[in-house]
Amino acid sequence: MSNENQLREEICWAGANLFQRGYTVGTAGNISARLEDGWLITPTDACLGRLDPAKIAKVSTSGEWVSGDKPSKTLQLHRQVYDRNAEAGAVVHTHSTHLVGLTLAGVWQQESILPPITPYQVMKVGRIPLISYQRPGAADVAEQVARLALEVRGVMLERLGPVIWGKNVATATAALEELEETARLWLLSADKPEPLSQAAVAELCEVFSTRW
Repeated sequence: MSNENQLREEICWAGANLFQRGYTVGTAGNISARLEDGWLITPTDACLGRLDPAKIAKVSTSGEWVSGDKPSKTLQLHRQVYDRNAEAGAVVHTHSTHLVGLTLAGVWQQESILPPITPYQVMKVGRIPLISYQRPGAADVAEQVARLALEVRGVMLERLGPVIWGKNVATATAALEELEETARLWLLSADKPEPLSQAAVAELCEVFSTRW
């Protein structure tokens, strides 16, 4: 596991990268990472493009705010992922334009917001279910995510954006970027492409040790 100072820098790097590329705007979105004695999480109402490593909130394993600025209001959602999935080392949430637009236009299915249309979508992201709209920070959303934390690599919050987890900040960020690109491809396609065949998806899952 990375040391705390390194994780603070990684969170700032990821936030700036996502902000500069337009995956999040204003003070939307949050990033967290697991520590041996708790978690780091971006502060509430912080701009991901201008994070200060020293101001990132530190929270104990019991949920106590230890240091830094006030933690994001989505802390409980992040905690539920870490509590249920021991392999999750980071959680990233943004309000990415094409993914939010997808929920406004109508997702493919409740169980999978997009069909499997590209190999890297299957390999790096997998199936992403839709969580119906509730206000930001709602406790019931965190409970729904907790029930899915071992089944998938992330969820899509209707009208709000994706929540993606991975073994580290870089992995979670890359998966979110792949998902946003897939949503963009889907929305830009006048004639919606057919999903990859079941055989093709099964082959990808077997060869690359993933699941759909």
